[in-house]
Amino acid sequence: MDATLTKVFIWDMDETLILLKSLLNGTFAQSFNDLKDADKGVQLGRMWENHILNVCDECFFYEQIENNNTPFLDALKQYDDGRDLSDYEFDRDGLCPPFDDLSLKKIAYRHRAIAHKYKEGLQNIFDKELLRVWDELYDMTDEYTDRWLSSARVLLEQCSSGKEVSTSSLGLASLDSADTKSEHVNILVTSGSLIPSLVKCLLFRLDNLITHGNVYSSWEVGKLQCFQWIKERFNNPNVQFCVIGDGWEECEAAQAMQWPFVKIDLGPGSCHRFPGLSLRTLGCYLSVVYGSPSDETDEE
Repeated sequence: MDATLTKVFIWDMDETLILLKSLLNGTFAQSFNDLKDADKGVQLGRMWENHILNVCDECFFYEQIENNNTPFLDALKQYDDGRDLSDYEFDRDGLCPPFDDLSLKKIAYRHRAIAHKYKEGLQNIFDKELLRVWDELYDMTDEYTDRWLSSARVLLEQCSSGKEVSTSSLGLASLDSADTKSEHVNILVTSGSLIPSLVKCLLFRLDNLITHGNVYSSWEVGKLQCFQWIKERFNNPNVQFCVIGDGWEECEAAQAMQWPFVKIDLGPGSCHRFPGLSLRTLGCYLSVVYGSPSDETDEE
């Protein structure tokens, strides 16, 4: 029987798939020896902050549940009785501390509503004017960061398919051998709290590449715990994991799990940044730990 090989790419968010903190504190501009306008970066970062906070509070119940962060949306699923929420009045259900079982049920309702909104996307949340402002902000930020945002999205798409377009005459570069059945999964493990992280996925156009069920917050439990949950979820010998991020915590957690770790570097001369990081590079890191696809074919 042919076994399907699953490759799980575990991404950090801030300063990896998106840039925000480095815009706000000027470190992105500094990495270019101040050839970039740091003030413009700060301005862009503040505009993103305002969008994130507004969407969190106005559409994702953040003011009501920010003191009850969970590591993933289904963490309170046991409290959800499946009630129809189409006419549920969230503003009148009296949610407040202490968070007893009744309060946790109300939070679980909100998590289900958030998952539904995430699936629908911002086009069903924003009006035309807000969509225009959001598009302009994304494009301005992508231009300022030399296409960091759009390049990260392209690599996520390639990780999902396992193939990238090559500039050589070979046409396509692949993570897998021609004889291997495979599937690829993108998972986000961020140190930020869960609701703002989901909103960032929407605003930075990652929601069609990372499902809400694949977003984890390590805010309270740590990245190692999240990685252990992910390993338990993909409990199969035919699974390979690769971690991509910029921080020490995901590096140490990946080492503890004996998974390859790719460190993102803001520096303009680095190939471990966007644009720069490629599917081929991720495949090299995977092959160091798990062997190359050709090795697997040779053994057969």
